Amino acid sequence: MRYQISGKQIDTGDALKERVENDLDEMMEKYAQRPTDAYVVFSRDAHNLVCEATVHLSSGLTVQAKGQASDVYAAFDACCERMDKQLRRYKRRLKDHHKDRTEPVEFAGAPSYILAANDGPNQDEPESLQPMIIAEMETRVPSISVGEAVMQMELGHSDVLVFRNERHGRINVVHRREDGNIGWIDPE
Repeated sequence: MRYQISGKQIDTGDALKERVENDLDEMMEKYAQRPTDAYVVFSRDAHNLVCEATVHLSSGLTVQAKGQASDVYAAFDACCERMDKQLRRYKRRLKDHHKDRTEPVEFAGAPSYILAANDGPNQDEPESLQPMIIAEMETRVPSISVGEAVMQMELGHSDVLVFRNERHGRINVVHRREDGNIGWIDPE
């Protein structure tokens, strides 16, 4: 597994890096997953230290967790505890979904844009109805089933996920509705 361990205005020494690698290896071995990449970032939030970890699995799923504490090691432990809880909850589903998969999940590239918002609800009508794009980046779109998409959305703590439905190859969207349920958009 490849590790990228960094700190924002925090020195991440060799002892911390070694502990992160050992603990993540142990956790992934416990759940029999095949991780490919792990990104761990330590930062400050007022008087607390924050640890954010993202682990990409070969099944195409991404597990994310965040922990806060007054000590860098305690923040990492809190982050690991949350990630462990997520993996424990989804262990059976992770194994069931991927037992028949012979190849890793296929990803396609897609552009992603962030549009500038108006400053207020009573904003005057702009001269042009074209929104101003303030950020443009590349996004990966996985080819997975609807169940895997819902699980990926929940593991990634996101409200929406765009994916290519592996059953018929069309672009689909799953999203969290205001009532707490999951919505699925499958255009014909």
